[in-house]
Amino acid sequence: QVHLVESGGGLVQAGDSLRLSCAGSGRSFSGYGMGWVRQAPGKEREFVSSINWNGDATYADSVKGRFTISRDNYKDMLYLHMNSLIPEDTAVYYCAASDLWGPSRTYGQSDFDSWGRGTQVTVSS
Repeated sequence: QVHLVESGGGLVQAGDSLRLSCAGSGRSFSGYGMGWVRQAPGKEREFVSSINWNGDATYADSVKGRFTISRDNYKDMLYLHMNSLIPEDTAVYYCAASDLWGPSRTYGQSDFDSWGRGTQVTVSS
């Protein structure tokens, strides 16, 4: 069973930076995609970013140029570096993993089947 644990959330001011981490366990992530999604109060869960085994990344337009996703394939770790945070980034951020194998595959939100419990990010204006 896949186990994903997020950390690194918190309360920051607009313009600040934050790094989220996700530790994966329970199965091999070799060749599989991972990513981040978020859910703001009163809104549906939305895609933030994904990364395949080869390191190719995809971003939502709302975070492109500000967020960077990365992974450590040897440690089964996933990261999200968030710069120039704005109040609209306030949400619970969830780490996600896919069971669709493909080192060069592009992953979207619908490709994820395992989720962490989330970490709260709050950006004050």
